[in-house]
Amino acid sequence: MEKALQVIEEIPRRGVIKAYAIGGGIAATYYIEPVLTYDLDIFFIPAKEGVDVLAPIYEYARERGFSPQAESILIEGFPVQFIPAYNDLIREAVENASLLKYRDVEAKVVTAEYLAAIALQTGRAKDRERVISLLEEADIDRTVFDRILQSFGLAEKFKKLEKQLHEE
Repeated sequence: MEKALQVIEEIPRRGVIKAYAIGGGIAATYYIEPVLTYDLDIFFIPAKEGVDVLAPIYEYARERGFSPQAESILIEGFPVQFIPAYNDLIREAVENASLLKYRDVEAKVVTAEYLAAIALQTGRAKDRERVISLLEEADIDRTVFDRILQSFGLAEKFKKLEKQLHEE
């Protein structure tokens, strides 16, 4: 994964995208116990808005000898899924990502507060479990988390999740 991160770090420097941040299961492992995941999720803000914001990434990858594999690009042997910032929460999460270290490579990673909010918004069973794990295990800044929930209309959804937890 280290080599894949080095390649990913180059993509915004080359102007292919504006910004990126690691999300999903791999981002969660920076804050909680490791979870099973098959690829590296990269949220990104496109350099140019348009219909096919993934095209420049795939072109960049092809030029460097990396090939598509299902919905991912195999970069240095690691499947990487590029996900455009599809809403304001994801965009803000990318813009506020932390620079963290993976071995010898620094990479931008979605913060625990935004990861929890994104998981809550997504709403699948595994995402609800991730919200709970992040709240229990990560050093979540509740003031920041509560602001994110309010800003993106997720406060009520979070209250329902808390209520379900207390009923169990």
